[in-house]
Amino acid sequence: MIEILKAILYGIVEGITEWLPVSSTGHLILLEEFIKLDVSQAFWEMFLVVIQLGAIMAVVVIYFKRLWPFETKPKLRIPKDKLDMWLKILVACVPAAVIGLLFDDKIDQLFYHYVPVAIALIVFGIAFLVVEKRNVDRPVRVDSIAEITYRDAIIIGLFQLLAAVFPGTSRSGATILGGIVIGLSRTTAAEFTFFLAVPVMMGASLLKLVKFGLVFSATEGLVLVVGMVTAFVVSIIAIKFLLGYIKKNNFNAFGYYRIILGLIVLFYAISQ
Repeated sequence: MIEILKAILYGIVEGITEWLPVSSTGHLILLEEFIKLDVSQAFWEMFLVVIQLGAIMAVVVIYFKRLWPFETKPKLRIPKDKLDMWLKILVACVPAAVIGLLFDDKIDQLFYHYVPVAIALIVFGIAFLVVEKRNVDRPVRVDSIAEITYRDAIIIGLFQLLAAVFPGTSRSGATILGGIVIGLSRTTAAEFTFFLAVPVMMGASLLKLVKFGLVFSATEGLVLVVGMVTAFVVSIIAIKFLLGYIKKNNFNAFGYYRIILGLIVLFYAISQ
């Protein structure tokens, strides 16, 4: 029962922080310092990624009509606009997918520690403040996903690569920031980030599951399922909150939050 309660807590943290630009992986690494799951190290490394699959399914449910590429009337086909959108999503996935496949274990070894997480939190927190100040009077160039070009998609994919390499960066934070930098509206940048998460996190989760071996104890299986279901439910709330928030506000609050949290983590790491 204690492990199930821990899994629920992990799911809540994942569901909130996966979509807000504050780094879900960074928060889970920090949470694990104080509330450890009674599981093997191999399971923990897999859990850290696969729990995000629950959060991703929230995007699939909320945006199913926009994401589902097929139409059946008058005949089975893929509309040009849907095909174009998915091709842009896949193009944006390429940089992170390539690096993830080649260097997944090395990245875990080098950067899944407090200091790299703290530095990434602070650096991208400052970046949000700088970009928001720079964009105060700049006109929006792209106001819908249909207007995103393949060049835009590649640039956003390169920003996502930063999150794939440096935990604490925040995948949603990096891609939203990249989108805003090149002229996307906040809502368009957020929605493209949500869509981009679907193939990226499904692929990352599959990779981790295959590496783990798909062999779970009863406790491990239950912990994983409970964490994913909790993350799914909380993610639906978090996504709707973020979309409502950015219609009236900028990302400065998240920038300040990242800087403060990063400094706290840095001081904690030094004290240890």
